[in-house]
Amino acid sequence: MTAESLGSEQSRFVADVAAKLNGFLGVQQETMATISPDVAPLMGSITSLVTGGKRLRALMCYWGWRGAGGESAHPDIITAGCALELFQAAALIHDDIIDRSDTRRGGPSVHKRFSQLHEGEGWALDSERFGHAAAILTGDLCLSFSEEAFTEIGSRAASGTAARRIFNLMRAEVMAGQYLDILEEVAGPVRDRAGAVDRAQSIIRFKSAKYSTEHPLALGGALAGASEELLQGYSAFALPLGEAFQLRDDVLGVFGDPGTTGKPAGDDLREGKRTVLVGFAINQAAADDSSYIDTMLGRQDLGEAEVAEIRRIIVDCGALEATEAMIEELSNEAFEALERLPLADLPLTALRQLAEAAVSRAA
Repeated sequence: MTAESLGSEQSRFVADVAAKLNGFLGVQQETMATISPDVAPLMGSITSLVTGGKRLRALMCYWGWRGAGGESAHPDIITAGCALELFQAAALIHDDIIDRSDTRRGGPSVHKRFSQLHEGEGWALDSERFGHAAAILTGDLCLSFSEEAFTEIGSRAASGTAARRIFNLMRAEVMAGQYLDILEEVAGPVRDRAGAVDRAQSIIRFKSAKYSTEHPLALGGALAGASEELLQGYSAFALPLGEAFQLRDDVLGVFGDPGTTGKPAGDDLREGKRTVLVGFAINQAAADDSSYIDTMLGRQDLGEAEVAEIRRIIVDCGALEATEAMIEELSNEAFEALERLPLADLPLTALRQLAEAAVSRAA
């Protein structure tokens, strides 16, 4: 196995998923066009969102498949990658509404695009309400497409199979995790402060970590007929990796470079996210500083000076250091579990590279 052969196989899979998405959405576009030409912006929003991106979930699924003996370029794993990308797009659409985030990957988020459409056309009533409603429906449509694509796999993904169980559980857990996230935003200030970090860890596990790494890897393995022992090994590697991945995302949400992340500096603070990073800060900072974070968190008018002050508190009280230590601990746990997996050199190397990129990224 050479780096060239790994890169070639991975690039081919990413291209195959892109082609499958284009073909699948092309058929859906034709169907939707028979309803009304006015629904074209829904399809355009979905197509735009699934174009590009890191394809982390699809790639985790692919190497889970290959690690369990699945053939390269098999149509079933390409279709599974397509279904995961559509589910990811649906989650992003709804997440941006929940977080009141107007940007995604350096451009307007889907609900913002619809609000701009409303304003540009000079339509009646409230543009923001229209944008949110249209984006919710677009996300729901994307969820429907994800299910349709996954069902297309056939017997490997049929009811009662391990793959179907994982796919269903993944979707349910993300919704539960999203609810826990918004609950913590509103209830966090008056809840047990000592439990803030534990609650934040639970949120990232179910809202992000499991569906970003653990479930996609296991899904690929299950589709290829992996043993329960191998699936457990996949979980031991991918769950701590997913948690480290999300913790890195939380750090970037406060300290990241907007030019790299594609989102305004401190956007997570304006959205009121009570992350592990914030949980550490609230518990470790001096009383006045902790109160300041509570007061400022979730304010849409948070300016650069306030963001800078919260950053200072996070650094000075040791919250950033504690979060980085947790990322390192989880990363080490993941890499140690990876080395125990009984995989051939190619999938093992591919998973190692994906893991390294996930925990050291700047965007």
